[in-house]
Parts: sequence; structure tokens; C-alpha cells
Amino acid sequence: MKRVTLFCGHYGSGKTNIAVNYALALRERGLDVALADLDIVNPYFRSKDSTPELERAGVKVISLPFANSSVDLPALPSQAYSLVQDRSRYAVLDIGGDDRGAYALGRFVPYLLEEDDFEMLYVVNFYRPLTTTVQEALDVMHEIEGACGLSFTGIVNNSNLGAETTAQTVLATSGKAQELCRATGLPLFATTAEKSVAQEGMVPIALQKRPFEA
Repeated sequence: MKRVTLFCGHYGSGKTNIAVNYALALRERGLDVALADLDIVNPYFRSKDSTPELERAGVKVISLPFANSSVDLPALPSQAYSLVQDRSRYAVLDIGGDDRGAYALGRFVPYLLEEDDFEMLYVVNFYRPLTTTVQEALDVMHEIEGACGLSFTGIVNNSNLGAETTAQTVLATSGKAQELCRATGLPLFATTAEKSVAQEGMVPIALQKRPFEA
């Protein structure tokens, strides 16, 4: 388990849900955890919206002051830099979708590379437009890597159809997930699903909290 974990992915991949759940899971282990909402793109599903729940659990939340505005590259608060500079705390970063959203991450890259204690995870939902095939998913991956200057270290298969998701819905994408892993040479970090679905189909990682269920 790395000190800094970054979740990136295209719109609708579910990266925000994963980031929130992961931060809460780390906190449940008794770790000092902070979650940074660096999504400057998506105005709908944001980890910032779970601030009350996260703070009740003891997770510190940091968000951009100009998120959802017309500012292309908002100034990052000093608290955000503390996540990569203060190595005494575990950090979870929710990065905006596509290459534009990844630009904000580029400012942290020198710190991340210097410490070399991070995971950058690509969250993919094969049921979403523009990532329905392995090649499309690869194209999005490369766009994000090119924008932020950092390479992914693992893949999270979060394929779902919202409230209509069943265990079979998730498991039916395992072949694509494995193919994406082979194409990139990256490990499958996790396959995730909402708790009841995970229990139904023995999906490895169950999401306890889904604050943005469609």
C-alpha cells in the first residue's frame, strides 16, 4: 500500500466513488488520511460533495476553490501541496476526467517522483461511451499520461450500469480488463462493485459507500 494513491479516469468511470471508498477504508485501518478533490472538469459527481461524511470519519478533505468555474487551471491551495510534501499522512487524490483534468496533477509530479511512494490507478468503466473497447480505454489512458507527465501503475475495473448493475454485468467485463492489462503491462489493482452486487457475484472489492448512485 503506497502513501499516495491517485485515481484517474474518463467521465463516468466512477473514480470519485472509488476515491471516497478508498479514503474511508484507509481511515478504518486507523491511518491518518486526507482526500484531495482535484477535479476541475466534472460539475456533477465530486468527492467534495461527500465532505460531511468523510470528515465525520476523520478524513481531511481538500478541494479547489475555483472548481466548476470557467478557470482552466485554478490556483491550487497550499493544503493540496501539503499532501505530497508532508509524508506523515496517507493521501488519496481524485483527479479530473480526461487530459484537461489531468493538467492539475502535473504540478505534483516532481514531488511524487522524488518520494516514489505512489500508485496512479486508471479507473475504467467499459459500459461508458469512449471507453467501451480496450483500444478506446488505451487512448484515454495515453491522453491522461501525456497531460500530467506521470505513468499509470495499475488498473481498476469499475464497469457498471448504475442501479441496473448485476454481478454478471461486472464479471462480463473481466476479459476486457485482462486484455487492457496485457496491452499495458500493468496489474489489475481491483475489480469493484457496489456491496450487494459484490456479495452476489464474489467481486473482489465491495464499495461500502456510493454517495453518487445514479
